[in-house]
Amino acid sequence: MAKTIISLIALVTLSFSVATVAQDSDDADSGEEFRSIDQEVQMLKKDVLDLNRDLFLLEEELLFPANSQVAFFVSMDVGEYFELDSINLKIDGKEVANYLYTAREVDALIRGGVQRVHMANLKTGDHELVAIFTGKGPHVREYRRGATLNFNKGIGAKYVELEITDRVKKQQPEFVIKEWE
Repeated sequence: MAKTIISLIALVTLSFSVATVAQDSDDADSGEEFRSIDQEVQMLKKDVLDLNRDLFLLEEELLFPANSQVAFFVSMDVGEYFELDSINLKIDGKEVANYLYTAREVDALIRGGVQRVHMANLKTGDHELVAIFTGKGPHVREYRRGATLNFNKGIGAKYVELEITDRVKKQQPEFVIKEWE
């Protein structure tokens, strides 16, 4: 963080130096010096962007260590019998996520997209996930269904998928929660 601030200060100082050099120098000398300083500014900008990316990755690593990380994903298949509006997630009885979908997001899910709806740190041991799906079901009626998964969080990252599929035989949506291997 401190390096980012120092780099930004250096960038601003360098920009002011460019303006001063351009004003004080002759036209022939100032063009070459300006190009040289411009290259230095571009290199500094690249360094600041690289540093920002590294800081973001470090922050993710600190906030969600791999040994306690759990990620929850949502996917849809077909979407003929259910139009998703929102999802509410509870882990061990505590609400952890509530997501409201736009038409574009639902369309992306129907076309095969997968969305990470929540990421958390959990202790090792047994946990209960309750997912409540709200939307429009068959015959454009309000539809609210829940699905539950009891899972054991071991050492290492865990990935859980909330899958919405159509059951053609029953002409109803089906909500399945499954763990990825």
